[in-house]
Amino acid sequence: MDSDTAHRKRALRAELRERRQNLTSVERDAATIGITENLQSLALDLSARSISCYLSSRNEPNTRPFLNWAEAEGIRVLFPVSRDDGLLDWTVGEGDEELEGIAGVPEAAGELLGPIAINDVDLIIVPAAAVDKTGLRMGWGMGYYDKTLGSMEKCPPVYAVVYDSEVVDDVPREVHDQPVNGAVTPTRIISF
Repeated sequence: MDSDTAHRKRALRAELRERRQNLTSVERDAATIGITENLQSLALDLSARSISCYLSSRNEPNTRPFLNWAEAEGIRVLFPVSRDDGLLDWTVGEGDEELEGIAGVPEAAGELLGPIAINDVDLIIVPAAAVDKTGLRMGWGMGYYDKTLGSMEKCPPVYAVVYDSEVVDDVPREVHDQPVNGAVTPTRIISF
C-alpha cells in the first residue's frame, strides 16, 4: 500500500471512530430503530432465508435487534468467526453465548462450519467504517471481509451497515478493497 493511501485511510478511520464515540444514547437508539427496520425490509425484499451478519460491537451500528428478528422469522444466520490466517470461518451460534474475537470484536460461539459455508447465504451484511457513492467499502483495516468477498465464486448481494454520515463521496482505494452492492443506514437503503 502506498504511504499516501495508508495515511488517508488512517486519518479517515480516526475521524469516523471519534464521530461514533461522540454519538449520544438518544442518537444511537434512533439509529438502531432505523437500521433494524431497513435491514428487515432488505431481507424481506430479497426473500432471504439464509444470511450472514456480524455481531455489532459497542461503537458500531447495532445489528442485534435485527438478528433477534431474523431468528424469530426462521431465517438462518451465519456469524463470522475470525481466524489467525486472516480468513473468516462461520457458525450459526449456540444460544446467546459470545466470545471475543482476534480483533476484540464480539463473535458467536458454536460449531465452526468452515470458510466456504458463506457460499450458501442469500444476503451478506458486513460492517464498515465508510462506504463511498460508488459502493467501495472501507473497513477497519483487518481485511477479513475483503479476503472473503474477493474469494467468493458466486457472491450474493452484500450490504454494509453504516451511519448516514459514513456514506461519503469517496474512500481511499487499494487493490484488494472489495465493493458492496449497497449500504443500510438509519434512514435509507442505498443500492449501488
